[in-house]
Amino acid sequence: MSTVNEITLRQLATLVAVVNEGTYSRAATRVGFTQSAVSQQIAALEKSLNLPVFDRPSGPKPVKLTPAGHLLLDYARATLEHATDMDEQLDRLRRGITGHLVIGAFQSVSSRLLPNILTQMHHESPDVDLQVTETDNQERLVRYVIDDKMDFAFTIDHRPDPRVIIDVLGHDPYVVIAPTSDAPGTAVSLKDLSSKRLIGHPHDNTCQLMLDECMNAARLRPEYAYRLSDNAALQSLVGSGMGWAVMPALAVDTSDPRIAVVMIDPPIAPRTMQLIRRADHTLPPAADTFARITHATAAAVLAEETETAVA
Repeated sequence: MSTVNEITLRQLATLVAVVNEGTYSRAATRVGFTQSAVSQQIAALEKSLNLPVFDRPSGPKPVKLTPAGHLLLDYARATLEHATDMDEQLDRLRRGITGHLVIGAFQSVSSRLLPNILTQMHHESPDVDLQVTETDNQERLVRYVIDDKMDFAFTIDHRPDPRVIIDVLGHDPYVVIAPTSDAPGTAVSLKDLSSKRLIGHPHDNTCQLMLDECMNAARLRPEYAYRLSDNAALQSLVGSGMGWAVMPALAVDTSDPRIAVVMIDPPIAPRTMQLIRRADHTLPPAADTFARITHATAAAVLAEETETAVA
């Protein structure tokens, strides 16, 4: 009875080599075997099939395929072609050239970090498929990573969690933005802010929650005239003279002539920028490329933002 499961790729490659070269001796030269090794491979193949694949005429005449050999040859060539393609694709995946990554990010990362990260990824690994989802709900980002709906997510001050690996990208200081016409000087305190009309983010925004904790710790209860989710819209409202705002430096467009960027003195704790991935999940090698580019980009941009804020 035929046992096709016992057939190996080496046996199929030997079959094709014998057909292409016509003799066992020439096939041996092609595949790098001895002639006896070629004979052994063909004998093992025929034993697995329980059928001969070659008629072996006497003398120097080339071997001829039997009906079973003809039938097997097409499958052998197709199988070897698929195996070669599989090997090439695995090699590309192994070298980080291909793969699929789903990334979760929030506003300031999407606007300030991702453009450079994605550009660099496209330059180094153009065939890696990258999908980006944006949300300012950090709990959702963490949950999506844990549930394998995302490979990476950018987070802020996420506490140690055995379910995820946390890579710290750097620290992003909080600054005050005010209308240029109402610029207070080089620095303001939280107490100074409590008497100003403020524009903030929604109550459930991660950065807003951190700022509220700082205000509460200082026993301050500022009132917010407006709350906006979009960073650009919030800054535009400040620029129009409708109030002041506290924002992470990374979220501020410092080229906007309508606003002044002012330090908080004494400063409040900066937000810690992180990149997380699931702890027990193997990612494609392209993930290492993404992480490396992300670290380099974040370090450069955060250093620039901190320098600008201090200046």
